[in-house]
Amino acid sequence: MPDFHHEARCHAQGARVVAGVDEVGRGPLAGPVVAAAVVLFPCAVPAGLDDSKALDGPTRERLAGEIAMAGHVGLGAATVEEIDRLNILQATFLAMCRAVAALPVAPDHLLVDGNRLPATLPCRAEPVVKGDSLSLSIAAASIMAKVRRDGDMRALAQHYPHYGWRTNMGYGTAEHLLGLKSHGATPHHRRSFRPIHNILTQGNSAGAEVK
Repeated sequence: MPDFHHEARCHAQGARVVAGVDEVGRGPLAGPVVAAAVVLFPCAVPAGLDDSKALDGPTRERLAGEIAMAGHVGLGAATVEEIDRLNILQATFLAMCRAVAALPVAPDHLLVDGNRLPATLPCRAEPVVKGDSLSLSIAAASIMAKVRRDGDMRALAQHYPHYGWRTNMGYGTAEHLLGLKSHGATPHHRRSFRPIHNILTQGNSAGAEVK
């Protein structure tokens, strides 16, 4: 289970405001990549806080509401157009920087999930491999980013019902791929991802774009 070990070490080294940063949505074929930055109040950490992937949907939704009251939250996203223009890694870094900038307090140390850091962060930062299962702040960020992105995909699914986005959240499931084969790509599909690129270059009716 994640704990405050990393945050406590940063505080012992002089940091005053430590934020965890994580993203959701690097792998899907559609939709934005979303990041969150969270500064938790140690005295008010929600019970059961864990990596978002280890939690079911209702638990994530409940914890997201509690996290919003138990700390400071910043959210950021990179659009499909930015993903296609920059590549998914750089778009992820852009979403992370936007999330940090959206925090209502300025952090002086960041714990970033993964093994690489964006180049333009505003303060000291360190990567934490598997950080969402080690750091409470990163786990909280993973939940906030997941809940936000899932909501975005459910909203898109109301306008594009043929791809199963309400449940697959844009990942390349059998239902999603069947929708692509039958109905073509939407403006919310990532053209730089190979399955979408292949569909759009087939030159047949399935390659047409859904408006």
